[in-house]
Amino acid sequence: MEQKKTLVLGASLKPHRFAYKAVIKLIRNNIPVVAVGMREGAIGEVKIEKPFPEVHGIHTITLYVGPKNQQFYLDYILKVNPVRVIFNPGTENPEMEKLLADKGIEVVRRCMLVMLSKGEF
Repeated sequence: MEQKKTLVLGASLKPHRFAYKAVIKLIRNNIPVVAVGMREGAIGEVKIEKPFPEVHGIHTITLYVGPKNQQFYLDYILKVNPVRVIFNPGTENPEMEKLLADKGIEVVRRCMLVMLSKGEF
């Protein structure tokens, strides 16, 4: 699998949350991961950074932030300038998706966990 450095936006310290599971699955697939959430902490060896850490070389941002809170992150996402943004189930946002697509960022509406398990990441 190609190394697609991934930023998990909406990372959580709660093991039952999909954002937590996403970080674990990325680690297990040897994909470089950056975790950004509202509370600092760590998932395994990955430190959760508070918004908005300076990052470089991000291929993919995977969203675990609901549509009503996504505007808070829009400028940050544009600054990071990823190749693609994955809108996981429940994060779909047609307005934001169009804005990102218009900027040349690939928009994907899928579950990142399923994509990883099927080798489609």
